[in-house]
Amino acid sequence: MHKSRPPAGAQKGMLSSQRQAPQQNKVQVMNVMVKDPQVKSALDSVRTATQELHKALSDAAARRGGALKSDIEAVPQMAQAAVTSLKSSMGAQNEAAKKQITEAITHLEATQKHAAEGLKSSGQAFHNSVSKALSDARAAALKISEAVAATRSAQAKK
Repeated sequence: MHKSRPPAGAQKGMLSSQRQAPQQNKVQVMNVMVKDPQVKSALDSVRTATQELHKALSDAAARRGGALKSDIEAVPQMAQAAVTSLKSSMGAQNEAAKKQITEAITHLEATQKHAAEGLKSSGQAFHNSVSKALSDARAAALKISEAVAATRSAQAKK
């Protein structure tokens, strides 16, 4: 006979509802950390937009027949909108978040440049530009997530 194993991290003698309680509390604590809703919503909305930009590029690059120029046409505008939002919200951020936002802006501007170059090229040059834009979009999303974490950390210390 085959015995079922408890889930990883489960403690013997605990009910499943008891094991899940700390995780549920953690989620509640994370939501309470950011006290300024405007800062939270500004960074979160830019993070979401950057993640959508990365997803659009990733989906276009993953197509079997390769990315189509029509898939990439909106990318420069999406990157520019994210840059504009980041620049406008920078004043409300702490120093650690400002550093991450500055780096994210650099990556978004590179994403915009590579996507625009891709629209002007074809063949392997097009695919290289899409790959570079995808890499920069991924780096920008990471930096924005780090800025969100820095902001939440600073808010939690107050």
